Amino acid sequence: MPNIYSNHSADKVFSALLQHYKGQGTALRFATPFQLLCAVILSAQTNDNQVNKITKNLFAEAPDSIALAALPLARIDELIKTCGLYKNKARYLLQTARIINEQYGGEVPQTREELESLSGVGRKTAGVVLSVGFNIPALPVDTHVLRVANRLALAQSTTPDNAEKELCAQLAPELWGDMHHALIWHGRKICLGRKPQCGKCFLREDCPSAL
Repeated sequence: MPNIYSNHSADKVFSALLQHYKGQGTALRFATPFQLLCAVILSAQTNDNQVNKITKNLFAEAPDSIALAALPLARIDELIKTCGLYKNKARYLLQTARIINEQYGGEVPQTREELESLSGVGRKTAGVVLSVGFNIPALPVDTHVLRVANRLALAQSTTPDNAEKELCAQLAPELWGDMHHALIWHGRKICLGRKPQCGKCFLREDCPSAL
């Protein structure tokens, strides 16, 4: 992609992001890949802090796919009712737990195709599970990643899939996961959706969108 910066390369911005947010991983709390999968499904249109409150009770009662699949749908509804779109997500969780038990022996699959075949799992969710749960290179693009990447001109895409392709093309696979987290944290702490904190941003001099 063309570099629109006047005095630096995209590599400088990538390096600064990785250094600034070094060691920052997901805010979701989980103990197993299955718990991570459930947490990411729940996180759609719900912030991570709220998800962590929900999963604390959910995982205490159903820590694995066998226990979750044994719960009545009404009970899952009750456990996750403070989550956005909880009715749909309860069905996703129950169906996914059953599929994992029946088709994968109770183990979360480790390929994108298999993950995306699960109920309620799209490309972003599959990417998070691959990267965070299994340390398999992936760069999931959520609303924070898409917004920040475009503001910094690291991507020039209106869709998550295209932004993911642009970002991945510029980075070694072993950096994809760390960059995913760096862009998310930058979007949460500084490059906010409605009112970016440009005055506090360490990338201000290098950002074509700085106010």
